[in-house]
Amino acid sequence: MMRSDLIFGALTHVNNRYELCQLASKATRKLHRPNTRLQDTTNEVLDRFRESIPMSVQSAPAQAASTGRRTAAA
Repeated sequence: MMRSDLIFGALTHVNNRYELCQLASKATRKLHRPNTRLQDTTNEVLDRFRESIPMSVQSAPAQAASTGRRTAAA
């Protein structure tokens, strides 16, 4: 598959392209193995994002809902 196809597939789970770039770069750094091409690791990460929802994207709405404003009395 071409990388553009992988990116568009990953965008089904991550709506924001900037956030996809940030998540993919972090995951690529963590999953990269020595003596392999960085391009192959990046393609593998994008393929994984296409198949499932990245962890930080799943927890983002829950974190936003739990961090409400504090009241003036607090």
